[in-house]
Amino acid sequence: MAIVALVCTPHIALDEAELEESFVRASGPGGQNVNKVATAVQLRFDARRSPNLPDAVAVRLMRLAGHRLTTDGVIVITAQRFRTQERNREDARERLAALVAEAAVPPTPRRATRPTLASKKRRLESKNRRGAVKRMRGGPVDD
Repeated sequence: MAIVALVCTPHIALDEAELEESFVRASGPGGQNVNKVATAVQLRFDARRSPNLPDAVAVRLMRLAGHRLTTDGVIVITAQRFRTQERNREDARERLAALVAEAAVPPTPRRATRPTLASKKRRLESKNRRGAVKRMRGGPVDD
């Protein structure tokens, strides 16, 4: 049985082995501490090859990841909000779990509807008004 690292939804949990963490120096304020200690966390998760993600969720996750997704299908989350490595680590994991949970919700399918009679009339009236404005812009008509 695999060790569960991150529970995203009641049905989806990611293994510890799937998450790769590296610690880098954070940017921004922090005094001398920011130059000495690697407190920022880069969390990498291979969404394309994860055995714990259903295919549909993985596709939605990669679409949701946006600029955080590499060409290899790896999601990179950088957390440097806090001064301690542990808090940044928790923050990165929470953000990944929230992203996976959002991707796990299937989009509601669009139900096709027909335009109402009133909306058709409004559309035609606005087209007539616009046409009248354009007709008025024309030069004088010789008879």
